[in-house]
Amino acid sequence: MSVPRSVALERTLYTLAAPVLAAAPNLYPDSHVNTVVQLAGAVGLGGWILAAKSDESGAGRKILRWSPLVLAAAVDVAAKNTIGWGPWCMDALLAAGWAAAGAIVLPFSRHARRNHRPALAAPAPAPQLQPLPEPSPAQPDDGADTFTRQVRWLWENRGMPGRTLVVKATPHPGMPNDLSLLLRASEAGRPISGLTDEAVAAAFGVEVTDVRIEEVARQYGREGGPGWKEVHVTPDVNERRRKDPTDHEWWADRIGATGGPVAGAVFVKKVRDHGRRVTHYIAQVPDELGEPRVNLHTLAAALKTKYDEGRMFVTVDGSQVLVSLWDSSPLAQVFPATRELLTPDKDGRWVTGYLGNGQPARNRVYTDRGAAHGLFVAPSGGGKTQLMGLHVAADALFGAVVMLATEAPDEKTAALGKHTARYGVGALYMIRLLRVLDALLEIRGEMVWEDGQLHDWDPRLPGCPYRMLSAYLDEFLSAARAGDYGAEIMDLAERVSVKGRKYGVGLKVAGQSIYVQDGFTQLLCENLRENCIPVVLKVAPKKVTAMFTALGIASENIPAPLPRSFSPAEAGRIERVMRGEPEPAANSNTGGAGWIVEAKEPEVLRTLFMDFNAGIDGYFPDTIATLTDHEIRELEARDLWFDWTEPPRPGEFGPEPDDEDEDGDGDAPEQDGGRRRGGGKAATRRDAVTSPRQALEAIKKLTNA
Repeated sequence: MSVPRSVALERTLYTLAAPVLAAAPNLYPDSHVNTVVQLAGAVGLGGWILAAKSDESGAGRKILRWSPLVLAAAVDVAAKNTIGWGPWCMDALLAAGWAAAGAIVLPFSRHARRNHRPALAAPAPAPQLQPLPEPSPAQPDDGADTFTRQVRWLWENRGMPGRTLVVKATPHPGMPNDLSLLLRASEAGRPISGLTDEAVAAAFGVEVTDVRIEEVARQYGREGGPGWKEVHVTPDVNERRRKDPTDHEWWADRIGATGGPVAGAVFVKKVRDHGRRVTHYIAQVPDELGEPRVNLHTLAAALKTKYDEGRMFVTVDGSQVLVSLWDSSPLAQVFPATRELLTPDKDGRWVTGYLGNGQPARNRVYTDRGAAHGLFVAPSGGGKTQLMGLHVAADALFGAVVMLATEAPDEKTAALGKHTARYGVGALYMIRLLRVLDALLEIRGEMVWEDGQLHDWDPRLPGCPYRMLSAYLDEFLSAARAGDYGAEIMDLAERVSVKGRKYGVGLKVAGQSIYVQDGFTQLLCENLRENCIPVVLKVAPKKVTAMFTALGIASENIPAPLPRSFSPAEAGRIERVMRGEPEPAANSNTGGAGWIVEAKEPEVLRTLFMDFNAGIDGYFPDTIATLTDHEIRELEARDLWFDWTEPPRPGEFGPEPDDEDEDGDGDAPEQDGGRRRGGGKAATRRDAVTSPRQALEAIKKLTNA
């Protein structure tokens, strides 16, 4: 029986190599032959390891292929370590066994090929050709390729869905079950009307979501229009897309799809900022869709977070959308205040805090219309005094004269007062401060600049004879409702808010509300809002809409309420319920978190933290700015510059009661509207009338009835 030439050659090699393998270690222990045999064995061992780790089929065949080299090295090592030729001439027996095993198994000649030759004794089967599908009776043979003809056969056996014919079928490379079909109506001149995703899916046995039907545009040499359709059947691509989608596919399926959080948005790129621990997603909305519309709650769910965790922030810039997803909420972080951040730049801007997207939020000490006013709104414990301290430091670092009046004393405002030109407590102190501001409008309006002319205040013009003045009124509404001084406090504040900016006088009002019904006048609220960058902190959810409506924010731009805490909920609640354990205490970390309203839309921010416990001297300049000598002399001439903590002076708020009795009825107009010392009108009592009887008595006095 004849054998293949490769088999005979390999058996001859084994027979010739066996004596050398047995004799070399015994006769020439230091010969290079031993080294070559052992290196060959190492190569064979490496082949074993690769074959064992490979995921491809045929690992056993590969191991057999390398076996002669490994076994030859084993025989060589054994012969080298035995005494002489070993007991019973063991070295020669091992070499002979190695040659016999190789001659029988023949790894290289028989296992180096995937398909073995058939045995010579067995006749080779005649090659069978793959039967081709018969020509379609509905469509004549047009020389289509085999794949198209097979698909046509399947399509016709499934009933020709939509009464269509397969013009061309194209397989997708690397996807054995994916293909594209070019279809036309079986009846010339008729549109394809009954073709549905369901019909195609049933024909190919796939899911409806794996089918996409598209229109066909007319091309050179080929018709198009309603009588043609292009169908894509992609079960393999969709399965991979569901299990391991790319960023573009994930965005298209979960975010930009019809009805998605940002419908129509096309993914542009994804950027990871490892230093700040935030991931940015940038998308573009086509111009024909108009302004991007974002459903924040649905978007948060798609990003596997919750909207009230404060980790996700969306920025819309024209047709572009930026989605920032933080590893942990930036609003739960603490941003320490520094003198560098609080120092205004050449445009009067300084850093108040940081927005939710990580940008610095800036406020200003002046605007292009003059001195900036200020409006700080926050409930008790919301961080209002902290915010006011930042503004006081920024004004002082700008070189402004700062004065502070508060309705009720506390530790932080007292610490701030040490760095101001004047500080005091109570409605009486506040009304005296406002009278000085009102008088300074007149005094500064007559102060000549270095060029000999009169100008409105502008920090960019040289030769100004006075400094900018910032007056802070803490708990303003409480003082404005004071029975003896409230009416005049409100009137003076309104007047300063109108004219103060032109004379370098900024009015900074802090309180828990800005509602007109709580004491604000509409004019005061509008003047403050238009000439400042309001900051609103920690507003109760039910008051958010009314608060921002009062600030003039359009309804579509009113933000959602902030959560009660930015700390993520601790896992394991089910286990705690089962064990009967209480829930961990919520971490109240929203102090200083709120909104800054610089443009038409409020933006979430976290204000800088000024550490009062560690001392605040480092935030302020070494010297405290004061009014000029000329201003002080003019105020003294009006009897307005003195110790404002003194009790009311005689005649400071109108004639004394004894004088009124002596004057009688003839001086009634002076009681109601007489001028006080220092100018201005007398204070009235807005809350003096509390009953119908008191109202009737007031009417009688006015009419002398």
